[in-house]
Order: sequence, then C-alpha cells, then structure tokens
Amino acid sequence: MGETPRKVRRVVLGTNVLVSALLFTGELSKMVDLWRQGKVVPLISRETFDELRAVLGYPKFSLAPEEIQSIIENEILPYFEVVEIKEKVRGVCRDPGDDKFIACALSGAAHFILSGDKDLTDLKRYRTIKITKASEFLRLFK
Repeated sequence: MGETPRKVRRVVLGTNVLVSALLFTGELSKMVDLWRQGKVVPLISRETFDELRAVLGYPKFSLAPEEIQSIIENEILPYFEVVEIKEKVRGVCRDPGDDKFIACALSGAAHFILSGDKDLTDLKRYRTIKITKASEFLRLFK
C-alpha cells in the first residue's frame, strides 16, 4: 500500500471489523491496541454506532446489556471521534446500507475504511479514502 505508520491514521471500521476486534482474540484484536496507543483515530457516526449497538445485541454474542454498555463506555467513547455527517452518500456501494461508512469517512476526513465486507472492499477507494481489509492495514504497523 506504500504507506508508513509514522502519521496517525484516521479510520472508519466496518461493523464486522469492530466487533471482531472488540470480542475476539486474533489478528483484528490488534486494532484495539492501535487506538489505545493513539496510532489510529477511529471515527464513528450516529448511523455506524447504531449498527454496532444492534449487532452487539445479537443473540449469537450472548452479551448482557451491561456488557454492551461496558464495551461502549470503556472501548468506544474514550477513543473514538464522533463524526457529524455533513455529506450524505447514496448509491456508492452495491449494498446501500454500507453508504453510511463512506459518509462517516468523508465527513471525518478518514484515510481508510477497514472492512471485511466485499461490497465495500471491492471499491478499493472512494475519492481520497482507501478501502481495504483490516488485515492489510495492520501490515503497516509490523
């Protein structure tokens, strides 16, 4: 990707990446370390936050409401920059539900959108924003 990790990267994390980073050990859990260390500034909008909260409530994760609240209070609120959407985005992604991530990235001047969703990653780029898998992004920090 030709990038160096010296500069702090502003990133939008797809819900799948964010849930994996927060709930599971493995490669994507390294994202949590990056935002805790200030090496990335994760961005979130009302729309992307609403999706995250809904997904954390899925029965397959077996999280109690208190656990979800703890994740939000301890891992999201202290580290994530809340972005107010200034520019609505429609029809960019094959899945219209993914346009909210592009809108968040544009309004928050993100460098990257990190996702495991092919509807997003197949775009590769939107304007100045690189769209890639989180695993590829993590290689910048090795």
